[in-house]
Amino acid sequence: MKVAVLNDTHAGIRNSSDIFTDNADKFYSEIFFPYLIENNINRIVHLGDVFDNRKFINFKSLHRYRKSFLSKLREHNIHMNVILGNHDTFFKNTNELNSLKELLGHYMNEVTIHTEPEVLNLDGLQFGMLPWVCPENHDRSMEFIRTAKCDILGSHLELSGFEMMRGIKNTHGMSPDHFKRFEMVLSGHYHVKSSMENITYLGSQMEFFWSDAHDDKFFHVLDTDTRELTPIRNPHRLFEKILYDDTKTDYTDMDISFVDNKFVKIVVINKSDLFTFDRFVDRIQDRAIHELKIAENFNEFLGENVDDESISVEDTSQLLDSYVDAVETELDKDKLKNKLRNLLTEAQALEIA
Repeated sequence: MKVAVLNDTHAGIRNSSDIFTDNADKFYSEIFFPYLIENNINRIVHLGDVFDNRKFINFKSLHRYRKSFLSKLREHNIHMNVILGNHDTFFKNTNELNSLKELLGHYMNEVTIHTEPEVLNLDGLQFGMLPWVCPENHDRSMEFIRTAKCDILGSHLELSGFEMMRGIKNTHGMSPDHFKRFEMVLSGHYHVKSSMENITYLGSQMEFFWSDAHDDKFFHVLDTDTRELTPIRNPHRLFEKILYDDTKTDYTDMDISFVDNKFVKIVVINKSDLFTFDRFVDRIQDRAIHELKIAENFNEFLGENVDDESISVEDTSQLLDSYVDAVETELDKDKLKNKLRNLLTEAQALEIA
């Protein structure tokens, strides 16, 4: 038996932006469901964060999700087992009130919601389902982790030592040592795909933020007989980062059709010819792009206690981290970085209407 694995689909993300909803629809209609139908896959396991906003959802986004995803389950006789992610719960200290129970009620024949730890029998494979661990369910979750009779665990974990974004590791959360007894642990939550020993973060299936740029995205298929996990790449991209260095590349007649229908960021490494640079920018602005950003220098943000040579200009999250690293302070820099990342994520979610 083959099972499709999803996680962190974040319906309604970026303030229910049509751009990101269209991108999700394109993934489901052109990549995901055609693959399932062609390969006779009729079971999905979703590892949390179905919806993005913990407090509410735009009716238009919910309607689009129902048409592009939920109705396809019913149409093709596909069943989905889903656990709660942190974005699916209204409160941070309990999973009791959650969007899955409130919004998926008309699809209970097609969807099974797991609000408590539970073991599924997937054609003989004992597959553990562990929802988001919060203060209210912590003890029950830890007991399940210690005693559950399953070989593979599906989860939505916040573990230390794994990349939250490419090149940026989480420094808090649970220890991976709790999960050593499992043959394989599959988790949602972090949007970058990474593995360490028996634990694999699957990463998001779509691009949502600049930190996702040029980072390959996949959904996965688990073979319950061989225990093989196969990544299926989503080729659709939304973010295009261009490292501009006219000492190495001639931009005069460069084919820039690859920026169409993308968010574009030009990161200036070297700009010796101002006319060629301005013309390159004009050509990009004339394309059908969603947005253009230019990252050139950050001198106006630098104080006398900051080593400006330590500042990276490639990505906002990396900029914030390198800025903190460059500041002379006795404060806990890891805590500062985590706080800034959380603020960045909240700001990005509200950035596009």
